[in-house]
Amino acid sequence: MTEAIYPQVRIVSARFLRPDTVEHLLNRLIQVGGIRRMSINGPSIPATIPYGPARGKPNPHPDRKVIRVGDQDVQLRVQVGTIILELEDESYIPAIGEAVDEVFADKDFSCTVQQGRFMKSQPTVSDYAKYGPDADREILGLVDPRRKDGPIIIQGNK
Repeated sequence: MTEAIYPQVRIVSARFLRPDTVEHLLNRLIQVGGIRRMSINGPSIPATIPYGPARGKPNPHPDRKVIRVGDQDVQLRVQVGTIILELEDESYIPAIGEAVDEVFADKDFSCTVQQGRFMKSQPTVSDYAKYGPDADREILGLVDPRRKDGPIIIQGNK
């Protein structure tokens, strides 16, 4: 049995993105469509300060916000630097490039769209340890074994 290999795209910003830019970009990407899976990567923004004299106190980081993606509220838990997309087919790649160019047209820094393999397509040991042998194929390779809660699933328009 052979599995389809879906094209993947990585959007890499020269700087970490502000929550309003992330919200605008993700909503524009959803409008393009054709996205099977998405991973948003960057350094973690913990809800509480993990170490130092203020350990355990609320983290007042300005980028830890709730953004609206489609019709769903999403808590940003990272400073977004990279967005990885797995697409239904290659025909969506030019439209994604145009959407990224549109969002970053008024910014004073660059953002690139790269094509390649950036997500795992087979279950990892972490996937097996966290979800067992019958893990949902949609979240393969997206598991952080240290997190107690799972990934945020944004339901697209199907």
